[in-house]
Amino acid sequence: MIEEMLVGDGKLFFMNDKAFAVSEGSWLFPALSNEEVLKALPSVIVDMGAIPHICNGADIMRPGIREIQGDFEKGGIVVVKDTRFGKPIAIGIAEISSEVMRTTLKGKAAKNAHYVGDHFWEAMKKSG
Repeated sequence: MIEEMLVGDGKLFFMNDKAFAVSEGSWLFPALSNEEVLKALPSVIVDMGAIPHICNGADIMRPGIREIQGDFEKGGIVVVKDTRFGKPIAIGIAEISSEVMRTTLKGKAAKNAHYVGDHFWEAMKKSG
């Protein structure tokens, strides 16, 4: 059975009492707790200096990215992971393709859609 919880302007979806997806506006993306799906998605690895900014809602900027894993198009979903532990800290929506990202050294790489500490994250903690 799938349940949904209103969170701000979005929704958090649960299956068997575990958060698996988040929706906001026209976007539907995996919850940060949905490890199975996150493993299958392309990702960007960010340096430790970028983490506090990303976990406060900042978008993912190209200078903070240390590695790009997998391929994606502009508008695709990417998992943002820290360089030290490889843990997912955010879900981003790519502003540029992985091909362009690999050759670009500055600018916005992805819009921050869901991150550790946001209202969805807090709702997951309270529900779980």
